[in-house]
Amino acid sequence: MPVEVETVVIGSGVVGLAIAAELASLGQDVLVLERHHTFGTETSSRNSEVIHAGIYYPEGSLRAKLCVEGRERLYAFAEDYKVPVNRCGKLLVATSEAEIAQLAVIEERAARNGVHDLTRLTAAEVQRLEPDIRCVAATLSPSTGVIDSHLFMAALETRLLDAGGQIAFNSEVAGVKLTTESEFQLSILSAGEVSELSCARLINAAGLSATRVGRMLQPAKSEYVVPSLYPAKGHYFALSARAPFKHLIYPMPTPDALGIHLTLDISGGARFGPDIFWQDDIDYAFVDADARREIFAKEIKRYWPGLPEGALVPAYTGIRPKIYSNGMPPADFAIHGEQQHGIRGFVGLYGIESPGLTSSLAIGANVARLLA
Repeated sequence: MPVEVETVVIGSGVVGLAIAAELASLGQDVLVLERHHTFGTETSSRNSEVIHAGIYYPEGSLRAKLCVEGRERLYAFAEDYKVPVNRCGKLLVATSEAEIAQLAVIEERAARNGVHDLTRLTAAEVQRLEPDIRCVAATLSPSTGVIDSHLFMAALETRLLDAGGQIAFNSEVAGVKLTTESEFQLSILSAGEVSELSCARLINAAGLSATRVGRMLQPAKSEYVVPSLYPAKGHYFALSARAPFKHLIYPMPTPDALGIHLTLDISGGARFGPDIFWQDDIDYAFVDADARREIFAKEIKRYWPGLPEGALVPAYTGIRPKIYSNGMPPADFAIHGEQQHGIRGFVGLYGIESPGLTSSLAIGANVARLLA
């Protein structure tokens, strides 16, 4: 029996859209299934919108390789599709002499990852760039920037549709089974009714639901285990006044986070975050806003002592689909194809958090190679 659709992508976040647009542009018949009413309503619309350079991640990791490749693809795509970007650069600041050694470690890792445009700055040089910042030294990353993530996803949707692909919103995957070696049968819940759809290739890019979807399929390799989801909320505060900065400002990272950094949206508005708040479910509520504001203000004043009192306003939260829990070493992106689980034509993507936005176009190309 012939399949109804050649390729189904589950999830229309930035990664799912990038994969679908890439496959459609290669001539595949592609359908995206999205359980919400529009694209990118979860992780893709609740982040810092930063185009990362690729300086933090372990050498040889997928996060490092796909970030560096994805950054260049993203800037080129934004130019082609007229997506607003601001290649404003980032200052990674050391606020004490003890942190200067950490700058050197980060610079060396960046070079091993293929990032060769970093510049070490003295405190005086930082003052000339950003007079309100206080630090003893900093590293400038000129290829870091910000993008309008919504317009980026809209452009990906346009690329997909122009290549003949389709998106079905309000369509939740309720079940998946492998009926033959080359056919997947999907049960789709829409408007209270369940329908069936068959496809030859299936990509699980469901983000926060990826683990749930992945566990619907029985792996061909008995030792394979679908990565578990550990939701990690990040809170963001906005600045009530106009920010006196032209660059993104990042403190020294901790083992599991990049610190309370200052980012700018595409219009120049400032926001701070995210922090990390481990939780068991998908809940976007802002937790302990007053106490959290004090913690944020203390961290921010380490590099911006002039932060006005009362200037931090709760903005939004986002949830990162982490595949490691509190206290565990950070995990790499998990992009699992037939080699991992033994199922031909199936790719599952787990733990695609930062730098997932930056890496999205490179992830799309990577998935296309896995399915070739």
